[in-house]
Amino acid sequence: MNEPLAERLRPRTLDNYIGQTHLVGEGAVLRRMIETGKVNSFILWGPPGVGKTTLARIIANQVEVPFHTLSAVTSGVKDIREVIERCTAESRSLFAKGRPILFIDEIHRFSKSQQDSLLGAVEKGVVTLIGATTENPSFEVIRPLLSRAQVYVLKPLEQNDLETLLDRALTKDPVLSKRKVEVREKKALFRFAGGDARKLLNILDLLEQSTPDDEPIIITDAVVTERLQENPAAYDRDGELHYDIISAFIKSIRGSDPDAALYWLARMVAGGEDPEFIARRLVILASEDIGLANPNALLLANATFDALRKIGWPEGRIILAECVVYLATSPKSNSAYMGIAAALEAVEKTGNLPVPLHLRNAPTKLMKDLGYHQGYEYAHDFENSFSHQAYLPQELAGSKFWHAKDNSAEQKMQERMDFIRKK
Repeated sequence: MNEPLAERLRPRTLDNYIGQTHLVGEGAVLRRMIETGKVNSFILWGPPGVGKTTLARIIANQVEVPFHTLSAVTSGVKDIREVIERCTAESRSLFAKGRPILFIDEIHRFSKSQQDSLLGAVEKGVVTLIGATTENPSFEVIRPLLSRAQVYVLKPLEQNDLETLLDRALTKDPVLSKRKVEVREKKALFRFAGGDARKLLNILDLLEQSTPDDEPIIITDAVVTERLQENPAAYDRDGELHYDIISAFIKSIRGSDPDAALYWLARMVAGGEDPEFIARRLVILASEDIGLANPNALLLANATFDALRKIGWPEGRIILAECVVYLATSPKSNSAYMGIAAALEAVEKTGNLPVPLHLRNAPTKLMKDLGYHQGYEYAHDFENSFSHQAYLPQELAGSKFWHAKDNSAEQKMQERMDFIRKK
């Protein structure tokens, strides 16, 4: 058979789907959605090879509505509009049983304008959107689209999932099931797979194709390593998952350990991690963990991201290393992070409090008559450009969300605020 093993074993039903029990197990949200046929817009976020596209295909097989697919790699705005026009016609049909579904693979690759072209159709209920992405939707998907599509996180497959997949491949696949296979060791096989079902099946495919038909397929750690011609320590990161490595990397920088940070960076570089993923995480860390203690950290992290795109690989690793050492040795503060968290908590508790009248603009006579803008004090008309007027809703008067940390930069900021408030 010319069809790859990963495609031959792709599940067609939920009962054959492996992993992600938090989403598709008995009573889980996606299983209920698929079984009832009432599918709402959502985005599947997870690493490669964990079943995002397979879930979309299972939905296509099960729900009785038109199902369309686009790849963000090859599709443009014109393709999107054509699909939406077809979906519009289908949803208006007298025989329509529900909204057509549009599945977009690698939705993070769509530009803002391409995502904008989807928004109207999703908002009006012309189409149900299902997106798949390996990148954090918070940074790659526009906010209006995110607000209309629930995000579900898919996890790397665990060892028991890989065990099940291996057994299925050896017993159910029409090619492998006819071959004599001796599984003597599995450690390297699972380590190279790294929680990725597709990688595991591709390795089995390679072992089968590189073994003569009249010989048994022997699976040992040495055979797997030799056939793949890879360095397992670099490739599989000692069996730790992708997110474990990035977690150790971030925590090392936060903990001001440049040596550990460089080590985890090297592990990701040697393991083939996407350089832009690393750079993106550095930009986030510069705000979350260094913040106002050293605002230049965000400037350098952002410059690192831009320079990496211009320079490329392998020289880009030097740019990343420079930024990592700078961030690790910078003073740390999470005051901005804690401030927005506290403000969001207040919003959740108090709801949509009205904007005080004096802070509202009054472009019309009616608004002026209603008291809009009345009593507003223009800050620059006062000493130190500071007025004691209230800016928070009355219900939150006196609330403090930002608290200066014990570093020289923020202490100066706090001293200035204390000074002008006393004056």
